[in-house]
Amino acid sequence: MTIKNYAALISRELGIAENQIKNTLELLSTGATIPFISRYRKEMTGSLDEVIVTQIRDLNEKWVELDKRRAVIIDSITEQGKMTPKLLTQINNINSLTELEDVYLPYRPKRKTKATIAIDKGLEPLAVIIYDQSKVDLNAIAKTYIDKEKGVANIEEALQGARDIMAEWISEDIKIRERIRNMFIKESVIYSKVVKDKEEEGSKFEIYFKSQEPLWKAPSHRVLAMLRGEEEGFLRISIKPDDELAVKIMQRYTVKANNSSTPHVLTATEDSYKRLLQPQMETEMRKYYKEKADKEAIAVFGTNLRQLLMSAPLGQKTTLALDPGFRTGCKVVVLDKQGKLLHHGTIYPHPPQQEYKTSSDTLQWLVKEYKVEAIAIGNGTAGRETEAFVQKIPFPTPVSIVMVNESGASIYSASEIARDEFPDLDLTVRGSISIGRRLMDPLAELVKIDPKSIGVGQYQHDVNQTWLQKNLQEVVESCVNSVGVEVNTASKELLSFVSGVGPSLAKNIVEYRNQNGPFKSREALKKVPRFGDKAYEQAAGFLRIHGAQNPLDYSAVHPESYHIVLAMAKKLHTEVKQLISDESLRKEIKIQEFVTDKVGIPTLKDIMQELAKPGRDPREQFEEFAFDKNINSINDLIIGMVVPGIITNITNFGCFVDIGVHQDGLIHVSQLANKYVSNPNDVVKLGQKVLVKVTDVDLARKRISLSMKEV
Repeated sequence: MTIKNYAALISRELGIAENQIKNTLELLSTGATIPFISRYRKEMTGSLDEVIVTQIRDLNEKWVELDKRRAVIIDSITEQGKMTPKLLTQINNINSLTELEDVYLPYRPKRKTKATIAIDKGLEPLAVIIYDQSKVDLNAIAKTYIDKEKGVANIEEALQGARDIMAEWISEDIKIRERIRNMFIKESVIYSKVVKDKEEEGSKFEIYFKSQEPLWKAPSHRVLAMLRGEEEGFLRISIKPDDELAVKIMQRYTVKANNSSTPHVLTATEDSYKRLLQPQMETEMRKYYKEKADKEAIAVFGTNLRQLLMSAPLGQKTTLALDPGFRTGCKVVVLDKQGKLLHHGTIYPHPPQQEYKTSSDTLQWLVKEYKVEAIAIGNGTAGRETEAFVQKIPFPTPVSIVMVNESGASIYSASEIARDEFPDLDLTVRGSISIGRRLMDPLAELVKIDPKSIGVGQYQHDVNQTWLQKNLQEVVESCVNSVGVEVNTASKELLSFVSGVGPSLAKNIVEYRNQNGPFKSREALKKVPRFGDKAYEQAAGFLRIHGAQNPLDYSAVHPESYHIVLAMAKKLHTEVKQLISDESLRKEIKIQEFVTDKVGIPTLKDIMQELAKPGRDPREQFEEFAFDKNINSINDLIIGMVVPGIITNITNFGCFVDIGVHQDGLIHVSQLANKYVSNPNDVVKLGQKVLVKVTDVDLARKRISLSMKEV
């Protein structure tokens, strides 16, 4: 198929104009990235956003793969000499991979089966006679197929072979497969039971030791949990509808008469279901619902990751960061406004050393010496105790004290990225730097960590890892390009996610910057080795240069549109700088006057928004937060108390909240609001500050149940 054919198919599926699809596919085929297309090619796509552009790309890939498989199947059947004009037309008109495989099934090269063995014995004509169900003397006919040399010793063996052949035919019948498949999809029950003598070892799967529910109703997290239990050897899972009803439905297609052939057809039908079709359909359902659960879990992970990466940044402030600890002390680092390390050391304010005054004096001196504006404290072991200690120190100047989620900091500190950045520093010092930097700019720091290590997913190790990696990579790219990147301070890891850049070019940018000093303009980026015209087109609009001579170099206005802004300024007899600083001047601009055959209203509106706030950060403003000072451990919790918390993870069944006791509490989806909630992301988002009521505390299992109802 051509791009135009795919565009028509995708248009019908998404309900979007075919021309929009075609233009989007053409842009993708030339190497344009999704952030670039959705931001800078709105006239071509009709202002399609990243979500829709991604769907178009994925559907196009699906059709391409379908056609590749179609070509393989056509070649296979043709080589067997079994292709007919009617069959070829049928195959070419199929738009479903499942249906395509069903049509191919009778022609697929088979391993030895009961049916192929019977065919080799010459029993296929007998199977045809029986399946036709005409009125005949069946025993007399079957007797003629006795051939001891071929392994048919008697009438019963001849009839059994015929039944085996019929069973395979029935299982390969397209209409029967479609009907039973629909039955499995709509009426299957997923059964789960514990493996004998595995009750104690597999206790974490206890709720699935004897369970059953309609498969279509089973939430994705339960399906993944059951499959994990089976994978680990604690559960046995089966998926099937009402077996008797399934066989009766099949008999409607297979039984055509009531004579001596009928009992054999009935037997073959039952055998076809139990031995062939039921196991095949169960395998299909496992794959179908596993993929469905994977996609839902990956979508949840992607949403959580986006919210985390787009968390409000503290901004460029001199920051002191503490990685708390008891016996080993608290690692201390001071970072300048750009995140550069100025100082590192260790204090011991907690037992057993309990150097309270020395530690307090050290922090006071550091705050004064480096003019520290904020203190970041990791929320791991000794986090709350360290926060309580720091809050009592009489600092010489006002200082913001913030608890920071340190998930993944230890992963970063041991990574190759951290070793390259700080080869001479201890792992714990690197971890402290990461804590401080993720307060200043979560996005810039978290891109250095494998998203799966950040701890905001749901069954992330059970889902399709290729799909997960692709999705998370695209979420990171979307966030980075949405915010924009300061090219003169960004790490190579952050730069690598910029549209059109990638790891190799990011490395070249940093090396060029180190050798030649900061970039003075976007145009200067073309001097970077391998930064060609295509890369410049894709990347330039997302790269910011603070303090550039041309103020547009710090905006999201693409260099290809600079001439439009210059024309606007010229028309008002002013300069671009004045146009940016003077709102009254901008109000005089009539954007319709600048419409051309290539530039339309969508791009002109974007330009006007950028002129109003060049380089505007789309993330929310940072807000300080404090846990309840009277609660430091799970033992301090009392049922009924209302406490402040921060949403740390969101799943399909609810969300987890850090309330400052080293153990996140769970708000079940039923406790998120006074009304019914199907999607927790409709009510809360990652990093949100909330008030929650403690509804249950299980000290033995360290489980906390929370509610947001009537708080």
